[in-house]
Parts: sequence; C-alpha cells; structure tokens
Amino acid sequence: MKSLVDQNLLHAAVVGIRWERIFLYLDVCVSFSERADRSRPLDFYAVNGLYAAKTHFKTEKVSDSVWRLKINVTNCGTNRCLPAGTYSIFVCQGDEKLADCVADASLVPSMNDSSRNFLYGGMNKVYTITFFIQEGGETLPFRFRALTAARNGMEFPKNPSYFRSLHVFQNFKKNFLSSRVFLRRIYALFARKAHDLSKPTVLFMTEQSDVLKSNLKAVYDRMLARGMDKDYRILVSARAATAGPQSKMSWIELTKKMAQSDIIFLDDHAPVLDWLLLKENTKVVQLWHAGAGFKSSGYSRWGHEGCPSPVSCHRQYRYGIAGSKNIAPFFSEVWGINDELVLPTGMPRMDEYLDAEHRKETTEALYRKYPMCKGKKVILFAPTYRGRNQRTAYYPYELIDFERLYRECGEKYVVLFKMHPWVNNDIAISPKYADRFVDVKTYPDINDLFYITDLLITDYSSNIFEYSLMRKPMLFFAFDKIQYSFSRGFHRDYEEAAPGKVCYTFTELMDALAAEDFEFEKVEQYVEHHFDYIDSNASDRVIDWIVRDEMPEELRHEIEVQSADVARLQTLDFTPELIGEKVDSRVRMLEREGKKEETDPEAGDVSGSVE
Repeated sequence: MKSLVDQNLLHAAVVGIRWERIFLYLDVCVSFSERADRSRPLDFYAVNGLYAAKTHFKTEKVSDSVWRLKINVTNCGTNRCLPAGTYSIFVCQGDEKLADCVADASLVPSMNDSSRNFLYGGMNKVYTITFFIQEGGETLPFRFRALTAARNGMEFPKNPSYFRSLHVFQNFKKNFLSSRVFLRRIYALFARKAHDLSKPTVLFMTEQSDVLKSNLKAVYDRMLARGMDKDYRILVSARAATAGPQSKMSWIELTKKMAQSDIIFLDDHAPVLDWLLLKENTKVVQLWHAGAGFKSSGYSRWGHEGCPSPVSCHRQYRYGIAGSKNIAPFFSEVWGINDELVLPTGMPRMDEYLDAEHRKETTEALYRKYPMCKGKKVILFAPTYRGRNQRTAYYPYELIDFERLYRECGEKYVVLFKMHPWVNNDIAISPKYADRFVDVKTYPDINDLFYITDLLITDYSSNIFEYSLMRKPMLFFAFDKIQYSFSRGFHRDYEEAAPGKVCYTFTELMDALAAEDFEFEKVEQYVEHHFDYIDSNASDRVIDWIVRDEMPEELRHEIEVQSADVARLQTLDFTPELIGEKVDSRVRMLEREGKKEETDPEAGDVSGSVE
C-alpha cells in the first residue's frame, strides 16, 4: 500500500462503538482536506501489528461525514474468527493508505465499557475484544485487541514425578490409543485410495437419526428418482450418534464413506466434523431443516452456553441453503460463513408439502383420523420446548387456562395440541374437554396438520415458515420473551418479524382469539420476504446447482467477487514507508511473539492462550 498518511488528506475518528450479538459496529467521522479526492470510495481495513490486513470492513454511509463499519467477529471474511492480534483501522482509497483512525475524545472515557467477552468451550474459554488508545503520542490512535484464552488455575500446579515428566506414556496414549487420532489416520488412509473410484461419490449423512429425514431425504429420493445413481455413487450414513455411543466398526465405516465422498450432504450439526478435517476438495453442504424462526443457534449465540468453538463442523461447509436471498444472512450468521455461500434454493422437504395431489390425499386422511375437525375451524397449538436440551425439555402447561380456551372454542373451533417432540411431559386433557381438544403429539409430520389448520398458535418455533404458505392467520404466545431472549437469543426483532399478533399473557391470547385480532396483514409480508420460489422444485435446484455444478451465473459471480476480495486482502502490505508514520514497537513485539496465530488463527486455544 502506498502511504499518503503524512499528507493529511483526511482525518478519521471513531465516534461510536456498538454491538449487535456477534456484530461490531464502529461509526467513523471523516473530514476531508481541500486537496482530497472525494469522488473515490473509501475502504476501511483492520490491520494487525505485523501490518497485515485481516478484514475489509463492510461499510454504510449514514451521513455526509460518518461511515458505519461492520464486522462479524466470528467470520472476518475467511469463514474464521478475527485472528488474535492488536488492530489499527486504516482508511484507504484503492491502493493508497490515507489515515490511521483515531478515537474521538468524547469516546475515550467509555471505550473500555464497549469491550466484549464471548465464552465458549464449556464456558472455560473466552474470545475477547478490547478497545484502547495507543499510548506515547499526542493524538489518540484507536486500537482494539482480539484475544483468546482458556481458564487459568488460581493455584500452583502440582510438580509431576520424574517419570511422568518424560511424557512417555502420555505420548503413547495420544498417538496410539486415542480414538480421534486413530480415526484421523484411518481417514487419511481411505482418502489416499479414493482417487481410484470410477464415479463421483455423494454421501447423505446424519448423526441425529437412524434414518434420513426432512431435506436430506427429499434430495436423496429425488436423485434416485432422476436415475442419478447411474452416474454417481450414492452413499448413506444415518446414525443417532448425538444420542449415544457408536461401535468401532460404525466409526470406521463412517470414516471410510467420508474419505471417499466428493460431496457430503448434512442435515444438522455433525460433531465428528468438529475435530476431523476433511480433504480440501470435499464439498460439505448443510441442508438444515429450519426455515427461519427467531431463536439463535450456532455462532449467532456465541458467548452463550452450548455455543460452538472457534473451529467447528460449521467451518467446513462449502454451501448451505435457505428459502430466499433476504434470509440468507440469518443462516450465514449461524454457521459462521459468508452470506454468498448460502444458496436460495428453497427447502427440499417442502416439495411434497406444496404438491397439490399430496395435499388433497393428506387432508382426506386427516379428516378420517380426526373426524372432530370436519366442519369445524381448527386451532393448532404448537409451541417450541423450554429447557436446555432434549433431556430437560418441557412446556409449562399450567399457563394454559383450559376452561377459558374451551369456552372461546364454542361450536366454532377445535384445538389440536402438537407439542415439540422433545417435550417429555405430555399434555393432560380432561375428559370434559375431549370433544374439542385432542393431543396430536405422536402425529409424525406437523406440516400435514397445516392443511386443515385455520389458526396457528406458536411462540418462537420455525414452524411459521411452512405454515405461512397456507396464507392463514397466526397468534404468538410469548409469555417468557425476556427470559427466552436471554437464554437462547433472537437474531432479529421478535415483534417486528412475527407474522401475527404477539400476546404476552394467556388472557391477551384469548382476547385476540375472541376478537379475531390476528394482524393478518403480516403474513403476506412474511411470505414475500422469505421465499424466492414457491414451487415443488427445491430438491432439483439443490441437485442442479450443487451436484451438477449448474449454479445461476449471478450467484456464482457473487461468490467469485467475495473470494477475490479475500485473496486481495492477503496481498496487502501496510508496512510503513515513511518516517512520518509512527511504529508502535511494543505492539510489533507482541505480534511477533504471537506469530503462531498466523498459522492457526482460528484455533482459539493456541494463539494468545494463557493455558
């Protein structure tokens, strides 16, 4: 980068710091000299003490003089966390470096309050962003530091025995008895032989269930229906590995299939890929079942209990899918990947759901199974679970006033209670309400129930995604919005995004039902925002765009532009050229000592660690 800093063409001062989950926003006020070229766009880079640019900020001009800088600290553009280091922010035009951002004097007293700690790894490790002023000068150079650290003991460690200090047994155990090391070796062995396979190999893989379900099953079935097993080896690995231990042979068989695969389709988080790095030419594609709800998961809830580590399964995704380009950022935030890698194919599991013949046959079958629904309007009560996981999942039924609900139903409504499959305590329906209430928890597919539903009552569930296409009203019973937001987090404003009226007490819910106050106009707005395609061809788009590599040109171009920006970033050199540019030797020394992070910046436990 050519340095024009000493020419004072512009002055840039950070005037505001704000966080939104994992997104850092910096407001920078820029004042130009008379000699400056205002016509050329400004670029803002975070540059570490080794003078290497580690991210190119996304920018928005919010006024004539203020630029808003944005960075996702879990993904600095390379699908990795911003590496540990001490950063300056340089303002550039093209290949010319114009200014090193300073802090506005009014910001300095509160800078430290804007620092943020993100706990992970069982809440024993932390990734932290700290803001400060570089000392030793007359100005106020703005700096921030990214640091990763693990829990440090408060007592002296015990002195090991002589033989223990030799680490003979530990190294033997690590290299020969560790299951993970063994499987990595097995994977490498199978991968060396994979080039001899005559056909490209596609693996449909789930660690959540013993059978393929949802999007995974839809794409698998469609590939077979199209006769693609003639040109591709199509493999399946379905294990409930997240629920319990698996046999050694099962692990070896899975490792072999992954090593042979050119494309791996997943339906959810696969813990094995948290620690087993696949070969570079393997395309891992996430076909997550969720359409678009409210609750945060993955990296969108970083810093909360149960969040992923800096390196996880998500970092190996080549692509993910979503219902539209508008909602792609919700998914990229969860997975810690770039927006462009989330392809708006639509949800394959909805192909059958949107099929007119399937809807007709299913509706007739439902009326036979639940004859009380025939001739009535149907309310489907389908909230998500409370609790931390499947073992502790529950729903507080005591909040439901069954007597009031029964009265409001009158002769007009019946209510189907479809609780989340994880909820362990089944709803108890009194015999006196049995003519209007029925528990349908065991019914396998909630989407089928949407065909006969006239009003959905839910809370934070993603089931609104499919139901919205019925163009029918919804009510939201959000009695614990504050608590739920704190424990799970929302990745968008709840009231604004909910396609229906939000109620905070059961009385409010019943009043809205009685008045038919559903705020129904929100449904069409939701559909327009969340769906690029409303058809039965999502499985074909996944196959054509990813397996056959026939992606629409505009999507391919966006990915190429992002890749080129990252490649260019790695070539930029911000080393001072002129004597007028000050060098903070202390920061330079720290960066040299932390050089190891440059080889493994995403590790989190390696660079900057105090273990």
